[in-house]
Amino acid sequence: MTRRRWIADQWNNNRTEASLLGDQATHLARVLRAQPGQIFDVVADGFLHRAEVASVHEDKVVFTLHEEHEADSAQPVRLLLAVFKFDHLEWGIEKATELGAARITPVLARRTEKHLALAAAKRVERWRRIVREASQQSRRSDVPEVDDPATLKQLLKSIDEPVKLLLAETEEENTLRAALEAAPQGSSIALAIGPEGGWAPDEMQLFRDSGWQHVTLGPRILRAETAAIAALAITSALRS
Repeated sequence: MTRRRWIADQWNNNRTEASLLGDQATHLARVLRAQPGQIFDVVADGFLHRAEVASVHEDKVVFTLHEEHEADSAQPVRLLLAVFKFDHLEWGIEKATELGAARITPVLARRTEKHLALAAAKRVERWRRIVREASQQSRRSDVPEVDDPATLKQLLKSIDEPVKLLLAETEEENTLRAALEAAPQGSSIALAIGPEGGWAPDEMQLFRDSGWQHVTLGPRILRAETAAIAALAITSALRS
């Protein structure tokens, strides 16, 4: 039977002990009724261990860490995801985590609805909880970084991935697959997914000025969250 996996909130320097705190501890103590001696998989400092429950309290569960196990690494993909309707966006963030994205960057695009842009900063902690829970559910050994939302102009200055791919509705010939196959193996990738209605003309110019390559997923117009999932699945298949 596959053991349930947890991502520790705290660990000691030599990784012999790790702890779950807050909601994670409460869930393990109250709902799952963990007892000392039970065995789980625990990720501490990015390393996966077989772990034994040492003590259980409602706000803290302590594990003794045993042998280290091999764990799959995240895809070297940074996903720039324009902010759109929160229920769809959060579903997309969850699935991007399951598919291995290393970093998720919410973008306040020109065509992001004003009330969503104003509310986005208050949702970031919720998005970070979503990626943590999705990481554990999908048995990742790490948690993707979720950046604070910012405008495209602010964000493009921080993109240092050597392969920068923009999914563009106006592109008809250069496919995502062709761009990935032409990119150096092992290189980090930035993928940008636009909002409902697409990127504004000035944003498209910013992408061009910053050296982004326009690519297509095919002739169909996809929802933003569908495009993100499709792009990450293709990237995983071609770059694994």
